[in-house]
Amino acid sequence: MSDIVECHSGYEYAERPLAVHWQGERLEVKEILERWRIPGEKRFRVRTQDDQIFELCYHELDDLWRVHQL
Repeated sequence: MSDIVECHSGYEYAERPLAVHWQGERLEVKEILERWRIPGEKRFRVRTQDDQIFELCYHELDDLWRVHQL
């Protein structure tokens, strides 16, 4: 089962995360701290409006998001 991440998609899917759903709450992304790619994945480290830090991983082949609180 995929975690829920809302994202902006323009030229390609998942260009920029906008919000993450975590423990029943929708948390808006305030800032993208870091972004990188590894084969088959896009990864983002983000800060939400309430100053929580998350790592968001989009697995392109499986079309799945994984969310990890840091």
